[in-house]
Amino acid sequence: MKIPEPVAINARGLHKHFDNVHALSEIGFDVFKGELFGFLGPNGAGKTTTINILTGLARPDSGRVSIGGIDCSTNHRAAQHLIGVVPDESNLYPELSGFENLTFCASLYGLKKKERESRAHELLTEFGLLEAAERKFAGYSKGMKRKLTIAAGIIHHPDILFLDEPTTGIDVASARQLRNLISELHSSGTTIFLTTHYIEEAERLCDRIAFIVSGQIVKIDRVENLLQTVQGKHIVHISIGSDGADIEEKLISAFGSHRFSFIDKANIHIESEESIPVGSIVRFLEEQGVEVTEAKKIKPSLEEVFVRITGIEADAMRKDRAGGGK
Repeated sequence: MKIPEPVAINARGLHKHFDNVHALSEIGFDVFKGELFGFLGPNGAGKTTTINILTGLARPDSGRVSIGGIDCSTNHRAAQHLIGVVPDESNLYPELSGFENLTFCASLYGLKKKERESRAHELLTEFGLLEAAERKFAGYSKGMKRKLTIAAGIIHHPDILFLDEPTTGIDVASARQLRNLISELHSSGTTIFLTTHYIEEAERLCDRIAFIVSGQIVKIDRVENLLQTVQGKHIVHISIGSDGADIEEKLISAFGSHRFSFIDKANIHIESEESIPVGSIVRFLEEQGVEVTEAKKIKPSLEEVFVRITGIEADAMRKDRAGGGK
């Protein structure tokens, strides 16, 4: 008999609306102790609303939350000592130095002066910020600001860490370093709740992932189980320069052994257990007067699983990232 894993985060029936917008509709899930749990979805899906409720920054209209076994439904800050929070926008003080910001955050958690100074020095070294320790936070680069914000979030050795879009808007090298730091925190036993637009980031880092769309969770599973659904598949994506929705029946008639679907009016998705004759399909479309702007084979990945389950094209997620949306 398998022993149940201890639950670090428990959410049940979370509902939240703003005016006439239903931000969350009956959200429920568990995050297990020591797990890196990904919350993946497009702009406006409800990721930040969820993380704000879990961390006590917002209250649900209905539903219950427990953190580390502590019921936070009536006292939403009862588990604050167990958690660290890294918001999507830094909450540190621009006029303070990196060292001063960290020691101030440590004081909020009750660390004594000697301990908070030692811990601040330790994290500045670990995050490669020691040389900038006395510089004002306002003068840090975006990547440096994200690293110091994460350092502030873990200054008190929290059991559970909430990361809201930690690598959005920073350079590639800094993003890679942050992912390595997140992996190290996970390996050390920290429970991590990660929201992200980056499908490839979620695939690389997470144990389990929840897909959230329009305030509802549409799928939760382990990464390897999600990927199993596309193993052995052949996938092709074709972009066309005009509205080709009326060509679908002709494609099915001509290439009936493959599955065709239109992600939108200008993007055709093809899936098959057999090899897909890309050249023949492109020529067929051109003979029908349809302009083909791109045709590419896609290696089955979590991106493909996400598109299949949610119906949201991955390109839309990339546009969300570029726009900084939630």
